[in-house]
Amino acid sequence: MTTLLIKNAYLVTMDDHQREIPEGGLFIRDGFIEQVGATSELPQTADEVLDLKGHVVLPGLVNTHHHFYQTLTRAVPAAQDANLFNWLKTLYPIWARIQPEDIFISTQTALSELALSGCTTASDHLYLYPNAAKLDDEIAAALEVGVRLQASRGSMSLGESQGGLPPDSVVDTEENILKDSQRLIEKYHNAKPGAMTQIVLAPCSPFSVTSDLMKQSAKLARQYGVHLHTHLAETEDEEQFCMQMFGHRPVGYMQEVDWVGDDVWFAHAVWVNDEEIQVFAKHNCGVAHCPTSNMRLASGIAPVKEYRKAGVNVGLGVDGSASNDGSHLLAEVRNAMLVSRVKEGLTGYSLSNDPNRKLMTAREALHLGTRGGAAVLGRKDIGSLEVGKCADLFAVDLNRLEFTGMHDPVSAVVFGQSVNVDYTVVNGKFIVKEGHLVTVDQRKLIEKHNKAAKRLLAG
Repeated sequence: MTTLLIKNAYLVTMDDHQREIPEGGLFIRDGFIEQVGATSELPQTADEVLDLKGHVVLPGLVNTHHHFYQTLTRAVPAAQDANLFNWLKTLYPIWARIQPEDIFISTQTALSELALSGCTTASDHLYLYPNAAKLDDEIAAALEVGVRLQASRGSMSLGESQGGLPPDSVVDTEENILKDSQRLIEKYHNAKPGAMTQIVLAPCSPFSVTSDLMKQSAKLARQYGVHLHTHLAETEDEEQFCMQMFGHRPVGYMQEVDWVGDDVWFAHAVWVNDEEIQVFAKHNCGVAHCPTSNMRLASGIAPVKEYRKAGVNVGLGVDGSASNDGSHLLAEVRNAMLVSRVKEGLTGYSLSNDPNRKLMTAREALHLGTRGGAAVLGRKDIGSLEVGKCADLFAVDLNRLEFTGMHDPVSAVVFGQSVNVDYTVVNGKFIVKEGHLVTVDQRKLIEKHNKAAKRLLAG
């Protein structure tokens, strides 16, 4: 049994009472929180004691949508100024060269970046498996880093020859996809509280898989009690594609293929109408909001305010690191707040006299990145600092230049320029300590990653 005492921090619990404890702390035993409160109320000894005076401590951030492998193709010149479909068509041939070791390396790079930004749980959507690559490569890499992983077994089966968007070289047969999905669930999925690895079934998108694969994936997922995930309504192009291909708008198509329920969450969900928002609310579907990627690819702004008003669970995702070009989840919290305010401005906020119409606050944005993300992933063991929950947290030292003059320690980390964190703890273990990665040799990882990235572009 191991114990960790964190004391003297400005503790932000994100619990139901939204408690903030100025001289607060946590007592952690074997990866779970045993006590929360004022430092004076906690045990004064432990196997390790960390005095975080001058730091703000928050629940670990939850990343609900990513593509780790895309760290290998960031800022590719030909894809810098393209919308989603053209961006994909440019990068598919490059991704077709990915090797199994590239999946391992890129996973460690993305998770290291995420950990340095305060992320403790990440959902990744790996939907192409060229050259014998497997989701196993990603899972092995994540276990070494020590960040919790929702490993999504993505898939593409609808190639260009069948009317889909991806080239035939990066799609697989539906028989292989379903067989491998079952194998991965049986081998890796852990439904217990505190699980480090869970499996998700995640056909890539309406324009890259068939209706039959969507239905069969839903059936398999529900047989085993795992969650479902896909891209949806990211762009207007997709809306037109679904109407022509399936005779439905994207959300209507999801209803047609049995993809609504509290075990489903969608990435982006930008282009939806009021009726479709109510469909999400009625069936408890979740949304992964990816503001930076949506800005990068000119996809639009998701109706987050409307989702939350309707009771839809919304979390944050950094999305693929080739449509964000970074994996900084605390920056995503900031951008979620700011782009929400932009949307309010575009709809005449400054002219409104409605006293109930308010801008998204820093604390609301942090809620999206913590409890919101946990709810989207269906995990009740993370997202807040409460007794019995996982000891997942991050800490930021406020005594740095970026935070001078800040009068609110919580809002400082959102309104201020996004910084790397000083500590990240997952399962009661340090992943980042004093600003440095503990579980990964950062210098060697950078060398390996850059070498692999150059090889991919060289062809």
